[in-house]
Amino acid sequence: MAPASRLWIVRHGETTWARLGRHTSRTDVPLTARGRDEARRLGDDLAGQRFALVLSSPRQRALETARLAGFADQVEVTDDLVEWDYGADEGLTTPQIRADRPGWTIWRDGPRNGETAPHVRARVDRVIARAREARGDTLAFAHGHVLRALTARWLGLPVRDGRLFELATATISVLGWEREQATIERWNVSTAELTRT
Repeated sequence: MAPASRLWIVRHGETTWARLGRHTSRTDVPLTARGRDEARRLGDDLAGQRFALVLSSPRQRALETARLAGFADQVEVTDDLVEWDYGADEGLTTPQIRADRPGWTIWRDGPRNGETAPHVRARVDRVIARAREARGDTLAFAHGHVLRALTARWLGLPVRDGRLFELATATISVLGWEREQATIERWNVSTAELTRT
């Protein structure tokens, strides 16, 4: 019999750094006005869904998205959902990093003086365990790289395979099941796409 609990994941709304492609982990940048509007629309898209557990990264861009989406009274903050710690690469864009390290990718090379993939794996595995034990669906608000790593682990893949899952800001994805097989039910769906369907 298939497990019942699904994991809905939401990448936070737009920030200035996300729009510019700057790697943002510890820097607690706020949502832009557009990001706040996106968060409210995400709430419209999530209205009517029931969640046994609602989790968020403590960073204001994720937590504000959760609150503006209508989950202020339900959200539980967890450090397990903070973004991959970019270390010395914090605030840099990929082209800036590659000027010094040609061909660099976080999935293969990791950040300079930052968090390792095994540490990220341990964090997201704890989130997955909580979601799978929940008596109903879980909703998680977080960041691009950590959610891509979480998705890889949901599917039983190594963290490095998060590279396969492009994830835009202000999107909803659903990790679920086909019988006993972990699957992706919906991926990288923006509020505009949900409105059209």
